[in-house]
Amino acid sequence: MKFLLQVRFNGADKVIGALPAEEQKKVTGEFEAIRQSPGVLDGNQLQAAGEAATVRVKDGTTQVTAGPAVKAGNELDGYYVYDTSGLDAAIALAARIPVARFGGVVEVRPMLER
Repeated sequence: MKFLLQVRFNGADKVIGALPAEEQKKVTGEFEAIRQSPGVLDGNQLQAAGEAATVRVKDGTTQVTAGPAVKAGNELDGYYVYDTSGLDAAIALAARIPVARFGGVVEVRPMLER
């Protein structure tokens, strides 16, 4: 079963950025180790939400607005796609993502597979 692990920093990036350089390197290594873990199919950090464009189509006309579609503070900052045996394994991987221990959150959501 595949899961999308949605990473939201909620200020964790600032906490990590304030760590001594050696600690920052360790945290960066943890992110990379998760990305290389068996079953992780993809994972990336996204650019700032301000770089987003939100697209809607109304009456056949495409409308584009700058910025994210969600309220500030709820933006998606990164993700992992994880193929594993079930929810417990996905939660275990989510708990390893450093953001979760530095004030951020990781939402684990099953993907529809068709």
